[in-house]
Amino acid sequence: MPEFTHFDAEGHAHMVDVSEKETTPRIAVAEGHVKMQRETLEMITEGRAKKGDVLGVARLAGIMGAKRTADLIPLCHPLPVTKVSVDLTPDPDLPGIRVEATVKTTGQTGVEMEALTAVTTACLTLYDMVKAAEKSMEIGAVRLKLKDGGKSGRYEAKR
Repeated sequence: MPEFTHFDAEGHAHMVDVSEKETTPRIAVAEGHVKMQRETLEMITEGRAKKGDVLGVARLAGIMGAKRTADLIPLCHPLPVTKVSVDLTPDPDLPGIRVEATVKTTGQTGVEMEALTAVTTACLTLYDMVKAAEKSMEIGAVRLKLKDGGKSGRYEAKR
């Protein structure tokens, strides 16, 4: 059974003490998507959404989400994020938008939560920007693809 580090010996939630951990370069990549009707995807890619540049706004929201992760997730450490990139790719086969976020830092704890928060914030913003056209959109497949650095080393998701 794995050890849950966010609980103390009495079972109370606490912030993990990372002060003794080595400072190392860290990276995390997460992904997700927003599935929508083909007409909604075309409206986005053709720039016809009434709220403006849907992909540009969602990209900025994802970056902001990564930077504010410690404000949203109670036991996350505030980190000096050194890079956040959010890529939004229209996929007619889905149909919808695929979202991938990469976050980097040099620190004592990883940036997996920042990458996941970037993806989910971008996906929620995509939904918000075009919900007037389609309320049935689906946000899904949010997951960690890659993390590297620190004591636990490298993780790469299968497939």
